[in-house]
Amino acid sequence: MSGRRSLGARWRRRRPLRTRLALAASAAVALVAVGVCAAAFVIIRYQMTRQLELHLTQTATQLTQRARGWGPTVGDTSCRYQAVPCMQIVPSDPARDPRKTYALPVVDATRQVAGGRHTAYYSELTVAGEPVRMFTTKLPGRSEALQVALRSDTVDRGVRQAAWALSAVGAAGVLLAAALGYWVSRTGLAPVARLTATAERISATRDARHRIELPTGPPAREDEITRLATSFNIMLGELEQSVTAQRRLVADASHELRTPLTALRTNAELLARADRLTDAQRDRAAAALGRQLREVTTLVNDLIELARDEEPQPLVEQVRPAALLEHAVTAAREHWPQIAFTLRTDPAAAGTTVPGVPPRLARLLSNLLDNAAKFSPPEGPVETELSCVPGALELTIRDHGPGIAPADLPHVFDRFYRAQAARALPGSGLGLAMARQIARAHHADLTAEAAPGGGALFRLRVPVP
Repeated sequence: MSGRRSLGARWRRRRPLRTRLALAASAAVALVAVGVCAAAFVIIRYQMTRQLELHLTQTATQLTQRARGWGPTVGDTSCRYQAVPCMQIVPSDPARDPRKTYALPVVDATRQVAGGRHTAYYSELTVAGEPVRMFTTKLPGRSEALQVALRSDTVDRGVRQAAWALSAVGAAGVLLAAALGYWVSRTGLAPVARLTATAERISATRDARHRIELPTGPPAREDEITRLATSFNIMLGELEQSVTAQRRLVADASHELRTPLTALRTNAELLARADRLTDAQRDRAAAALGRQLREVTTLVNDLIELARDEEPQPLVEQVRPAALLEHAVTAAREHWPQIAFTLRTDPAAAGTTVPGVPPRLARLLSNLLDNAAKFSPPEGPVETELSCVPGALELTIRDHGPGIAPADLPHVFDRFYRAQAARALPGSGLGLAMARQIARAHHADLTAEAAPGGGALFRLRVPVP
């Protein structure tokens, strides 16, 4: 039994979905067609038989009224004519039987009907080689039974003709069901076929730019298959963007790493000839090599974190942004002694806590402060302010540098993007991209805008639960 089930399962797996759907639809419609034809045959047979029995009942009623003076008789029992009934009267006592032999069969039930011990009944029999339908009933006020028979070959012939006609209709219905099932499966699964072809084409060419053609029409009238194709197209768009971003990341990373690696090789080759250098030259080369190693290490670490495109998930704890901001500003003052950092904290925000990862939030703040200090003129101020807004904490960091050009504003948080004014400044162009990634991981919103009066303004909104 399990072997049969496994064979059936393998057959279903090997058959295309279109074939299975066509077979299922055809089988369902065919079952309905056969069921309707079978029900129609039963109804036609019942109605034709019922009409014959009503005719026999009416004939028996008429003969009952005419046979009041008749005794036991065999009557006309030849049943030679199709439309003419034959009859006979049978007493309950066999001793009263007429001398002539009964042509219609007389059984115990016939005697019981004549004696009033059995109800009237219908029966099927053959007389003179012809099929007949017979009705046996009691004559009122007499111990005799009246038997009326009528040939039923016309009914049988009509039933056979109806059976042939319904069989033909059923066969035509099965064929039509098969055609409709194939058509339904072909048209209904056309988007699935296009989806499969597109997926196979992408797998063969590794080109995610392909899309599935969708039928025109309002979105409210889309069916499930069309919505599946639409979702697949959206997924292909996301895949194309991911592949493009990955290729751009690799290209940008290779470009950014080329310069520091060249400098590292140069300094390493220089230190390899240390015997030809003075102590001052050797110290400068070693310091440059160490600085470049740190820059490359930082760049590689940033690339690894950005390539994951998501934040790691260590244990989240309740963090006070005011304390983190104060610590970040203190560290920035030490790293940028020529910049005047100012800090203003709203008393309502000083004790507010939010869920987060302290090292990651500290990295976000340091990146924003370093970016502001990088673009500020010497002795220029960098203003930081933490305040409460409805449902969130808002941090603003403003510098008084050249600001952000309107053409650069949409790309400020892109990886490796550097505005024209920042090409000569140190950095890899990853700091703001990492800041936005950390902000999104904490469900915060980080935006950039041109500050009134000049400079750039970065605004970070952290939701407060």
